[in-house]
Parts: sequence; C-alpha cells; structure tokens
Amino acid sequence: MNRFEGPGASEAKIKYLDADYQVISAGAFVRCAVTATPIPLDELKYWSVARQEAYKDAEASFKREQGSG
Repeated sequence: MNRFEGPGASEAKIKYLDADYQVISAGAFVRCAVTATPIPLDELKYWSVARQEAYKDAEASFKREQGSG
C-alpha cells in the first residue's frame, strides 16, 4: 500500500492563490492536471491561479501552457 491509499489518504480540494494556496477540503494530495500523478501537499510547488490546477513539476506546467497537456 502506498501513501495515497487507505484511510485518510483522500484528495484535497484547493483554491490556488498567487503565492500560496488555501485548503478548501482536507486531504493528503492533489493531482497533476497534466499527468494525473498524485502530489503530496507538502511537495506542491507548481500551479495555475487562472486555471485552478496543480502540476507535478515545471515541465508539466510548461506543457499545459503550450497546450499539449
């Protein structure tokens, strides 16, 4: 079992802000909008305020900006 399975390992609902995010519904992770990879909240570094979505890394963010995500 990995850390995104089992009790308490639900997906969080997040409001993405300019330099931070606000947790709307508690959870352990969010999903990358490009790859669907789970991203632990303590590792979340990339997101789009305009699209209100998270990215696993800078490459995924760039792909989405280029329209291929």
